Amino acid sequence: MRNLLFVLLLLLPCYVNAQTEDSVKVLNEIADSLYIQEVENVKGMPAKVLHAEPLYIDLIRDLGARKGEAEWNVAYGMTDVTSFTRYEGLVEYEFAPIHRLGVEIEVPFSIHKDHPLDTTFSVPSDRIEGLKLAVQWSFWVSDRYNATAALGYIHEFEIADLVEINRYNLYKGNIYNPFFIVAKRWTNNLHSLVYTGPRFIQEFGKKNYAEYAINSNIHYMLSGTRNFIGIEVNKNFTPKGFSTVVRPQIRLSIADNFLIGLVTGIPLKNGQERMSTFVRVIYEPGHHKKS
Repeated sequence: MRNLLFVLLLLLPCYVNAQTEDSVKVLNEIADSLYIQEVENVKGMPAKVLHAEPLYIDLIRDLGARKGEAEWNVAYGMTDVTSFTRYEGLVEYEFAPIHRLGVEIEVPFSIHKDHPLDTTFSVPSDRIEGLKLAVQWSFWVSDRYNATAALGYIHEFEIADLVEINRYNLYKGNIYNPFFIVAKRWTNNLHSLVYTGPRFIQEFGKKNYAEYAINSNIHYMLSGTRNFIGIEVNKNFTPKGFSTVVRPQIRLSIADNFLIGLVTGIPLKNGQERMSTFVRVIYEPGHHKKS
């Protein structure tokens, strides 16, 4: 009898721990379900599937966007290149004028600082990259399959380098970028997304050329929150060859309408570009948690 009591006492902590883990799991599942329902099932609104959005190559607007949604983004990044450091930034505003259609205006810029001990490569001029105008239409939204597909187009009006603006025309060329997106939420937490399309570069007085990008993403969204961790893989085919950059990332919700994204870039091929960092600050005017 004493031996049996002793065994039961030894097993009791294991039982309590198992019950606690089961309770936490159930609570997480409830929190996930409630949050997903809050986003997807809004009375009087069309169907929408919750997807995690990549932070480096972000979307024009949420997939399945609803009329009135809006977002401001301010981002800043730094890339270590062989003979210089490139500092990049952008300011963008995106909104949904009608259901399932997103529109975006973006102004990116870049600043370069040379490495005094390395003059192997020339340093690019500082520049406002251009003015980007974009649209994105979610043409298929399936709450049955937890999936969404979208088509979009980005047009960039390229601006001349800052040192040349006084001598040449301000307008340098165009970049034409149609794209396709497909995303699926596999579980309450696990999300995947593919963003792909060509870029046709036309610079006045130079030979036109094309590039092709395939951006693959997988994210894990933490239970009942907008926070996630994930990996974004940017693959580019250019006339100069093929490159891949892996970007581990994390998004943190500071408030209901204020988020911060942190990204690290790791190139898989030893070339001119090395490690990079990128920070995105996201503000959603008018967004509030529904009670």
